[in-house]
Amino acid sequence: MRVARSQTPWKILLLILVLLSLTLYFRGLGDHGLLEPDEGRYSEIPREMMESGDFVTPRLNYVKYFEKPVLSYWLTAGAFALFGENEFAGRFWPALLALGGALFTWMLARFLYGRETALLSSVILVTSLIYFAIGQINITDMPLSFFLTMAMTGFYLGLEKDRRYYLLLYAGMALAILTKGLIGIVLPGGIIFWYMILTRKWRIPRSALYLPGIILFFALVLPWFVEVCRRNDDFFYFFFVQEHFLRYATKMHGRYEPFWFFIPILLAGLFPWTGLLPGALRSAKPASWRALKERPQPELFLFLWFAVIFLFFSLSSSKLVPYIVPVFPPLAILMGRLLARLVTEKEAAGTRRFLLWSSAALLPFITALLVYPFFNDRLPADRLLPYGIPLALGLSAFLGAGWYFYRKRQFRALALFLCLLAFANMFAFKRLFTLYDTLLTARQLSGEIAALQREGDIVAQYANYDQGLPFYLKGRIVLIDYLGELAFGAARETDPTWFLKGSEMKDLWRGDKRVILVIDRDRREQAADLLGLPSLEPAAETAERLVLVNKP
Repeated sequence: MRVARSQTPWKILLLILVLLSLTLYFRGLGDHGLLEPDEGRYSEIPREMMESGDFVTPRLNYVKYFEKPVLSYWLTAGAFALFGENEFAGRFWPALLALGGALFTWMLARFLYGRETALLSSVILVTSLIYFAIGQINITDMPLSFFLTMAMTGFYLGLEKDRRYYLLLYAGMALAILTKGLIGIVLPGGIIFWYMILTRKWRIPRSALYLPGIILFFALVLPWFVEVCRRNDDFFYFFFVQEHFLRYATKMHGRYEPFWFFIPILLAGLFPWTGLLPGALRSAKPASWRALKERPQPELFLFLWFAVIFLFFSLSSSKLVPYIVPVFPPLAILMGRLLARLVTEKEAAGTRRFLLWSSAALLPFITALLVYPFFNDRLPADRLLPYGIPLALGLSAFLGAGWYFYRKRQFRALALFLCLLAFANMFAFKRLFTLYDTLLTARQLSGEIAALQREGDIVAQYANYDQGLPFYLKGRIVLIDYLGELAFGAARETDPTWFLKGSEMKDLWRGDKRVILVIDRDRREQAADLLGLPSLEPAAETAERLVLVNKP
């Protein structure tokens, strides 16, 4: 009975963590429109798969689209079949896999450091700003992070506990490849390689080359790649050469950022836990390099898991904010281990350093939340402040509670209140998605078009492409003076009427069919000249777009 009583608080805390996490990640998940351009794209491709019945060749706006593999599209299509073609279904798998990543994080931290670190690590992960935000968006980065977390958990448990865990390593790598390509094997391979070199554990290849895992890997990876290459002889070069090697090494996609780009992203992305980062990284340094070979080195493994991924993307010529989501699980474990040590050992000096770093990171951000609304030129302050003030108050409470309980020397209360306030901060941050609902989504625009649309109408967009339009309108749109990432598919389009030049817009407008034309507000005069009209009278409009009809 004594054992049961001692375990009860942990079970209660774990239950609270699960309930808070489920509520945070799933409540209101479908309340706002698909964010442009990514969510429109990654929802439209699986919608077209379901419409056509072709689950091998991805298509966007009904032309071939080979920039990503197929797994995320399959998952989203499955959610559409279950929940309907809506925003909640589009975001269901990123949210679920974000929590799945927290589960693997808990599993590994529990094995390495015990239940208290596992609990704190999971809280830190699910309430870190970028990890939470990407878990609310239908893009491929959260599924990739989940499968990499599965793979690295499987590797370490397979090496130190039971070889059967290597099945997680091979399954995770295979599914990561099907999610985002060759980085699904390159990143785990790099982490394992450097861990072997630095620890001089030469037994790793012999142990990790696990035949059942290898068979599982190829059974998962090969079928789709073989079939898509069989059906599309142009897939191999575009996907493996252009979208991997050229994309990584060149600036072809216009996503170049300096080497240090991810440093401020990481610091902001860990809010409100950024203050734990310096101590967590410092704790990963081995006490003696000579001792690396003598016993397991979980801290070094976690650090390499973070560092290899971080450096890989920092060296790339193509950078986007979500790329570093996979570094958050190992950092969460290192940070959870540090916080657990500060709490259980009541390290006043370490706790003070954590709070000083937290203050240095969060106070400027709190100030910016309150000041920025008065200096931006896009939205009035009275519209932004209702979103910024609750988050600023939440972060201020996080700092205030930390210093209060530190001065009281109540370290367990400090950890408990910081965890609860971290959840409160993410609930406050989540409200920002409703703000973007009016700024970065085609939902309102689609509603205006649908109110005007009749059967047989042509919907066209000039010099831009709102990728959510086909999803909401359930059909293809004509693109005028726009190719972008559809250039590959457009070059293989057999019907030239779906991709027009600006000089051809007048013929479309004056043709026999009714045309609904979407233009940007700042292209009004340009569009009028191309149509040969003295002025344009929109039939509907949104903040950024005008909707024109040739036959009202």
